[in-house]
Amino acid sequence: MARHGSYCWKQIPFLKLLIPFAGGIVTAWYLQSPLHVWRVLLLTGITGLAVFFGMPLLTRFRFSFLSGLASTLVLFSFGAMLTWQKDIRHRPDWLGNKYSSGDALLITLDEPLAEKSNSFKAIANALYLINGNGASPVNGRLILYLKKDSSLEKLAYGSILLLKKPLQEIKSTGNPGGFNFKQYSFFHGITHQVYLQPGEFEIIPGKKENWLKKHILESGRNIVNILRRYIPGEKEAGLAEALLIGYKDDLDPALVQAYTNTGVVHIIAISGLHLGLIYWLLLMLLKPLRRYRKIKWLQPLLVIAGLWAFSLLAGAQPSVLRSALMFSCIVTGEFFSRKTSVLNTLAISAFLLLCYNPYWLWDAGFQLSYAAVLSILLFMRPVYNWFYIKNKLLDSFWKLNAVTLSAQVLTLPFSIYHFHQFPVSFILTNFLAVPLSSAILLAEIFLCLISFFSWLAVLTGKIISFLIWFMNTWVEQAGRIPFLLWENLQLSITQAISLLLLVVAASYWLMEKSKPAFFTALAALLLFTTERTVSFVQASRQQKIIVYNVPKKKALDLIRGRHVVFTGDSDLRTNDFARNFYLQPARIRHRVCETDQLDGLTRYENYIRFGGRTILLMDQSLSFRALPGSRKPVIDLLVLSKNPALHLTELAAALDIKQVVLDGSVPAWKAFYWKKDCDSLRIPWHDVSAKGAFVMTLN
Repeated sequence: MARHGSYCWKQIPFLKLLIPFAGGIVTAWYLQSPLHVWRVLLLTGITGLAVFFGMPLLTRFRFSFLSGLASTLVLFSFGAMLTWQKDIRHRPDWLGNKYSSGDALLITLDEPLAEKSNSFKAIANALYLINGNGASPVNGRLILYLKKDSSLEKLAYGSILLLKKPLQEIKSTGNPGGFNFKQYSFFHGITHQVYLQPGEFEIIPGKKENWLKKHILESGRNIVNILRRYIPGEKEAGLAEALLIGYKDDLDPALVQAYTNTGVVHIIAISGLHLGLIYWLLLMLLKPLRRYRKIKWLQPLLVIAGLWAFSLLAGAQPSVLRSALMFSCIVTGEFFSRKTSVLNTLAISAFLLLCYNPYWLWDAGFQLSYAAVLSILLFMRPVYNWFYIKNKLLDSFWKLNAVTLSAQVLTLPFSIYHFHQFPVSFILTNFLAVPLSSAILLAEIFLCLISFFSWLAVLTGKIISFLIWFMNTWVEQAGRIPFLLWENLQLSITQAISLLLLVVAASYWLMEKSKPAFFTALAALLLFTTERTVSFVQASRQQKIIVYNVPKKKALDLIRGRHVVFTGDSDLRTNDFARNFYLQPARIRHRVCETDQLDGLTRYENYIRFGGRTILLMDQSLSFRALPGSRKPVIDLLVLSKNPALHLTELAAALDIKQVVLDGSVPAWKAFYWKKDCDSLRIPWHDVSAKGAFVMTLN
């Protein structure tokens, strides 16, 4: 094992730098320590290196561990300092450090408006804060939602607006297991949002544009217009736009779900597959340049320029930048006649990308992209060697499936952890979708090049439309086959890590027959099964009440063991998006499925008795009626919804209320008065709109 470990470090020396660097990023984010802590660690590491290299050569050999320890400390603290520096809250000119309600804000649009069902949406950059003290420059990003209006047609990238409406900090729903939109936005530098009606903003003449971004957006818009003009069918044109330049505003949501459920959503997301095709195409087109010694240096330069131009055009997503960096290193190495280690190139690209944005370490696309490429590099050849096929056509199909299978090895834990499902049909769908999407991508590039010849462009567009229709049909039909999608899978972070360790160690043991790897795999398997068993036992014994944070809706789950009963607005059951976004993540986390009745659950009008607790549900459609009996009834949980025509003092006079919860349907103005009454009566309250979901554990 030591021999293989030494060989690994020699082949992938940059991995030694990447591991402590990434460790520093993670530590800095979760500890949130001040900058001077990381500066002290950095100086300690630099001092250690200086002491080491000041030693005599023989002494240096004896204390070689000191060099590794000091280098690790330098890289660790460097990663931590970069993370601290990237945190916009530490900037003195950050919008959140200066803004107060009543201030006006001058902003510029950072992208074109995206049309939604009832509004337009755009990301904006803050420029100046304007108040009684004058105008001061600020830094920050925010999300704008603008009510649809004819005056918005003149707005575009770079437009300058003066906002008069107070901003709101971005918040997550706080529902168990739910998507943390606040953290996601923060990692993109976005901390505030505002919904604007006509009259709440003013369009200022002039624009603030970056010339490069302006030309990239214009090029993307021109490409989208070409695709829309010549590719018939809304679904087909929408997928063509996503496939070529990552433009997803026209994608059909049901189609995206079908691609997700069948394991081919990576085709829609611009990734290494697309960059690989562009790389191959550029090499073929520029191959003649290598014949001329004086200008052969132009080939690698143009290939790299083409790769980065496509990456920027496609939105500069982490997976695209990773591929562009990798191919750039390979092209450079080949030009200087140096054989580069692809694994080391992979580590270099990860290091450089994390230097640019440490928060990409939490990006699911970043994780899956690197896991997939690493998995293919490590396991594709062993998987391909399972079968020997003489027929070249069949062999190429098997090679494609070997790539697909090998990519799943390391991505499996990440996929289940992030998306809670595993599409068994990925072999069936990738078998056709990968080569077909490659052909479609090349055809789209050809269409853009010959768009000046109308008759040829029309013919090419029809062919592309048919190919996309055929691919969509294949994917949708595969998604209808029963039992090929394993859903509602739950992995904790420790389970995901132990599963990843199990997969890596077991694979290494199978390939190298290594005993240490075998015992590592056994230990990981034991850890995984033990924790998973404990989690299932805990789930079977759980009793909980969850009041969800769903805007303008009443939603409450009563959980006992592995089952849950829902109480609330019925449209949350029929609306797939609302159910899957607000309710389903918590149910997956708690390993429960919905039922109509639970043991120990009784109802009487708007009273619920569950788990030894009494719950009273109050909204404008329900009238209060005290429970029969002479004693003052104890209400363990009072859930207020919508706008009940009652004062809390009236309820408190008739009931002994232990806890008040205001759900997401309570208007903000009403919540203010309810909370004020609770404070005066000394009753604990929880507003889900402000604090996130309310969870009461009963055992």
